[in-house]
Amino acid sequence: MLPNDTLLSKYIKIFTVVCIYWVVSILTVFVNKTLLSSKYLSLDAPMFVTWFQCLTSVTICFVLSKLAKLFPSAISFPDGNPYTINNIKKILPLSILFTSMIASNNLCLKYVGVAFYYIGRSLTTVFNVMFTYFLLGQKTSFGCIICCGAIVGGFWLGVDQENIAGSLSIIGTFFGVLGSLSLSLYSIYTKRILPLVNQEIWLLSYYNNAYSIFLFIPLMAYNDEFKTLLNYEKLGELDFWLQMLVGGLCGFAIGYVTTLQIQVTSPLTHNISGTAKACAQTVLASYWYNESRQWLWWLSNFIVLGASAIYARLKQIDMDKSHKKDQVLLPYKKEDS
Repeated sequence: MLPNDTLLSKYIKIFTVVCIYWVVSILTVFVNKTLLSSKYLSLDAPMFVTWFQCLTSVTICFVLSKLAKLFPSAISFPDGNPYTINNIKKILPLSILFTSMIASNNLCLKYVGVAFYYIGRSLTTVFNVMFTYFLLGQKTSFGCIICCGAIVGGFWLGVDQENIAGSLSIIGTFFGVLGSLSLSLYSIYTKRILPLVNQEIWLLSYYNNAYSIFLFIPLMAYNDEFKTLLNYEKLGELDFWLQMLVGGLCGFAIGYVTTLQIQVTSPLTHNISGTAKACAQTVLASYWYNESRQWLWWLSNFIVLGASAIYARLKQIDMDKSHKKDQVLLPYKKEDS
């Protein structure tokens, strides 16, 4: 048993990390919403905004990798070079999914309000169950399937209430669903790719962002954003680039604090924390943007949030049962071998 002081320090550390995750995560959403659709900036170039955030992350990772070699006792960063033929062959297919995921998420945020953002991207769990079955052949418990049904129901109720309120964005909802689909596929294929980079999450993030800065160039061209940037009146203003830099730093920070929260707690606690954070984010956005909502709209949010939290718990129970079963069968497997 841990001493009381050690136990207290542990809980203080967990509480601090969770608070930092909440602040950074909510701040990132609000900053991105400002960059993508504020009237003050009036910049219709969502791919460029996302590209700049990837560029910021790559720059930070590159600097950290160099500093880690100069000061190995003070700074730790996995060694690796994204621009080798072998790494490109291994990681590029995953990076395409990564690019699709972050592009879809930002396009969703551009067209929908922050309060509806969570609902718009709430189908990730449902796609996870579907792709896990069709791609990996893994079945899901009946309780988890019921939760998925509730999430779909909450999603449709939220969309219906947005439509009734006259604030529904079809294109924003489409990108939200596309973002959920991309995130689901990305999560599945990440498990396959991580062993190829020695389970180094930061190294994989470095590679993904390094390839995305090139993958976004044709997307910016297709969206005619180069012409938009050339005609943008604030392009030479320091205030604009400071806001872009804040967005880039937030994009890097959310990756770090997400990993940190999982590290000091557990994947289940991270899911629960993320669900509670989404609830707080929705309430805060409704207050901040002075948006009045009907009770059915709020009900849709609580259905999705509640079903997501219960799904996470049921999934954890299933994983624990599977782990215990493997532990029981392990001696017999050794004897057979």
